[in-house]
Formats: sequence, C-alpha cells, structure tokens
Amino acid sequence: MNFLTQLLHLVGSGASAYITAYNLRHLPTRPTMLAGFQLAESGSVPFLEALAERAEREGDRWLSERLTKHAQDERRHGQIFAQALKQLNKQAIDFSKMPEQTDENSSDRRSPFFDAYFANYTREQLSPQNMDWTVFFASTYILELDASRDFVRMARVFEGDAVNGSLNKGLLSIAQDETGHARYLKEAMERRLSYNEVNDLIDEWRTRKVNALLAMVRNLMEKGGKMASLATDGVPAEMSEGMAEAAEVAV
Repeated sequence: MNFLTQLLHLVGSGASAYITAYNLRHLPTRPTMLAGFQLAESGSVPFLEALAERAEREGDRWLSERLTKHAQDERRHGQIFAQALKQLNKQAIDFSKMPEQTDENSSDRRSPFFDAYFANYTREQLSPQNMDWTVFFASTYILELDASRDFVRMARVFEGDAVNGSLNKGLLSIAQDETGHARYLKEAMERRLSYNEVNDLIDEWRTRKVNALLAMVRNLMEKGGKMASLATDGVPAEMSEGMAEAAEVAV
C-alpha cells in the first residue's frame, strides 16, 4: 500500500469515526445509526450461513465451524442494536414491507460504499454460491478489522453514561467479536496463500476500502450531509421479552 493510500486511510478512518461518534451521541440521529448497524449485522446472517453450508459441502469443516460462529455472533449483534432501539421506542425500517422501487429511484437504496468497495464484481460473482473464497476472506477481513476498532471508539461515547451503560457494554462485546472474526479470516487466507500473496490481497482491499470511503463521503456531500432515516417509531412485534432478555444477557 503506497503512502498516499495510507494517508487517505488514516484521514478517512478518523473522519468516519468522528461522524459516527457525533451521530451516536446526539439523540435525533442515534436511531438511524443504531438501525443501520442492526440491518447490517442481521442482514449478513443468511449470507454467512450459506457460506458455512458451502464450506461444509466442500469438506472444509474448520472454515464451516468458524462461519457458523460468525453468523451466530452477527445475529446477536443485531439483537443488541434492536434492544438499544427499543429503549428509544424505535425500530429499524422493514424494507420488505415498503413499496417496490422503480428503476428511476432504486439507486436511492444502493450503497455508494459497497458499490465502490466491490467495483468490477457482479452480483452473481458475490453470491455465496460463487464468491471466490479469497475475495470473501480479504474483503471481510478489512471490514471486520476496522469495525473492531470503530466499535471501541463508539463505546467511548457512552463511558460513564448510566442510561446507556448497556449499550456501552454491548458495543465493547461486539468489538471483541469482530476482532475474533478478523483473526480467523486472516488465518483462512494464510491456509490457502503464501505470505506475500496474503499481504498483496490485504493491500488491494485496503485500497478498495479507502476508495469506498471517498465515494461515501462524496455521496454524503451531494445530499447536503443528510442521511436517510432507517428507523421508525414503535417496537417490532417480534421483539418479545425472550429476545429482549437475550440481548440484555449478551451485553
């Protein structure tokens, strides 16, 4: 990774951490941040489960077990964020119940970050049935490694906060899980590739992450800094007492 990319990574990561902390700290923007995290964490579960099944079919029990654990962790993370939203009398938007988007406005739901991060890859290439394992390992490793640090920074927002103490503990718990995910993903690369190949792959996806952050910032500036709301009033019916207790135990 060249010096300019390293510099942009540091600047981009710092700016992203500041914006995230700011939006979590302020009540008007906190629900959208929490809902975004819930949707991202919970939304990855089916993908990871499908990958675990594929690894099992291919005879890689070691990888299958870690992917299964990864999916379980992400499900728990989603519950933590859902519980935090419940305490605000909010819930994440259920996009499956919203009217279908037309071709003209469907781009509003597209993520400029992931469009740039996975540039030149088709939807079919990124499906769990077809995704190249090394692409999955490296791309997810970068995201998990950075997330582990980001969640620690977010947790600091609520240090000493009696009202949001459970969220503080939950974020630290999530950060610890993400560190474990990054660890097994790097080991998975090392089991299949040489030392130099692993480093080259990590550099490639670090560069993609920098480009994706820049794309996200450009998109945010074009929208005047406004983020689409991802939360709505009320508590989902499926947020039963059992689920709430599970989230509380997790933190």
